[in-house]
Amino acid sequence: MTKDTPRQGGRQLPTAEELRIWRDFIETTDVLRSRIASRLQSESALSPGDYAVLLALTEAPEQQMRSSELAAHIGWERSRLSHHLGRMERRGLIRRQECATDPRGAEVHLTAAGAEAFRGSTVPHLRAIRELFVDALTPDQLVAAGEIAAALRAHLDTRQAK
Repeated sequence: MTKDTPRQGGRQLPTAEELRIWRDFIETTDVLRSRIASRLQSESALSPGDYAVLLALTEAPEQQMRSSELAAHIGWERSRLSHHLGRMERRGLIRRQECATDPRGAEVHLTAAGAEAFRGSTVPHLRAIRELFVDALTPDQLVAAGEIAAALRAHLDTRQAK
C-alpha cells in the first residue's frame, strides 16, 4: 500500500488525484446548477423546483399526478414537496384536490397558468442549458458525460437496492 492510497476498514480511500477530480466535478456542477437556476429565475420567475414540478405534470397523463407519485418522480421528500406545492398553489400554477380513490391522498393538477408559465420558461431554459453545458463540450465529451452520468446512476441505484 502506498502513501497515496490509505486504507480504512479494509477499503481503499481516494487518492489525492481522485479527490482533486471529485472536487472539480462537484464544484463545477454546483456552479453550473446555480447559473442555470439563476437564469431560469430571472428569465421566467420559476425556480428549478417549480420547473421540475411543472415538467412532471406536463408529461403526466391528463396533466395530473398523485402527490406521492410526484414526490418519487422528482426525488423529493413528501414534506418538502407539500410545502413547495403550497407556494405554487398560491401562485396559481397548480391545484391540489383530494384523491377520488384514496381520501388520504391528494392529486396535483397543472393549471392553465402553470402550463403557460412552463411553456414560457422552456425555450430560455433550454437555451441556457445549450450555452452553459452543451456548447462547453465537444461531441465526444458530451457522449462521455452521458456515459459518466449513466454509470454513476446505475452504481447509486444498485447501492440503494442493497
